[in-house]
Amino acid sequence: MKRSVNVIGVGMTKFAKPGASEDYHEMASKAGRAALEDAKVPWGEIQQAYAGYVYGDSTCGQRAIYEIGLSGIPVFNVNNNCSTGSTALMLAKQAVEGGIVECAIAVGFEKMEKGALGSKFSDRANPLEKHAMVMNDVQGFTQAPGAAQMFGGAGREYRWKYGTKRETFAKISEKARKHASNNPFALFNQVLSVEEIMASEEVFDPLTRFQCCPPTCGAAAAVLCSDDFAKKHGIVNPVYIAAQAMTTDYPSSFEPKSMIKMVGYDMAKECAKKVYDEAGLGPKDVQVVELHDCFTANELLTYEAIGLANEGEAEKFIWEGQNTYGGKWVTNPSGGLLSKGHPLGATGLAQCTELVWQLRGTADKRQVPNAKVALQHNLGLGGACVMTMYRRN
Repeated sequence: MKRSVNVIGVGMTKFAKPGASEDYHEMASKAGRAALEDAKVPWGEIQQAYAGYVYGDSTCGQRAIYEIGLSGIPVFNVNNNCSTGSTALMLAKQAVEGGIVECAIAVGFEKMEKGALGSKFSDRANPLEKHAMVMNDVQGFTQAPGAAQMFGGAGREYRWKYGTKRETFAKISEKARKHASNNPFALFNQVLSVEEIMASEEVFDPLTRFQCCPPTCGAAAAVLCSDDFAKKHGIVNPVYIAAQAMTTDYPSSFEPKSMIKMVGYDMAKECAKKVYDEAGLGPKDVQVVELHDCFTANELLTYEAIGLANEGEAEKFIWEGQNTYGGKWVTNPSGGLLSKGHPLGATGLAQCTELVWQLRGTADKRQVPNAKVALQHNLGLGGACVMTMYRRN
């Protein structure tokens, strides 16, 4: 029988540019210790650890965890592209939910290089081979970074289908910068106008430089436990996981050939459905959302995929301000990947941290009024979409 799973401690480091951060194990241990301190639980109570990262040698997880404590517990190294942090969270949640452990920690971290993401292995099949074949058939290749071509191409396909203005995508980035100005953990705190965002260097139409998430270094962590463990430690009314799901690519990701489908639209749509069905709640019950805005185009597409906006109505949704304070939902109060930064292994757990703070009412200037239900969307091409719904009574 499934058990309830609570998130009793969260923590993260301030995100930094490549070359300006501490080493991965230092960042990870700081985030992990912050989560333990937040939970008011000693390391000796942790029974399993899940360490998420994309770039690093095998057992980087042990090197990071050993800085927090040496207790002989299982340490699982997790790599699932941009959804790595949420995947580590999901594995820890399943261990608690299934009664394997009473308390577990998930830690995500990344020490990234400057510049666009690239393949590290040229002597074997590229994991994005099937995705690249779709892109080649639909729009070909340019010299732009590969991820920007994929998500930018999806944005362009959406524009052609619905006549969406290029400024609409920039409007998302304007919102992200405004939110991040109130987040001391974010990489970019400077507010930018739509005009400034549009004037930045074009990367791949409709995306300009300020509409692409930057390579980032950082770490985040979460401590999860059972109801019995929470009661034993005097933890009252914790944030808990109401529902969680992961989906991977469907046949529709590759046929018929669509850039929108290829970058994960159907993964997100089906994942959202699973989460809503499990929780017995829908989008209208949610107040705050952290979603995967690696590019402005993906945030726009995700509004429709997870049911915040009707199909073809994302532009109206954005210009009416339904995605920010005073609207129906506050999306990415942290500033999102666009402004907070995107250290791949840490991103999902940083989203978790922000939403736990929101549901506790401790998000300071970013606080969403009356936040009771929160939704998280973390997407990685290759592919995996992890979504989590959090609640607090």
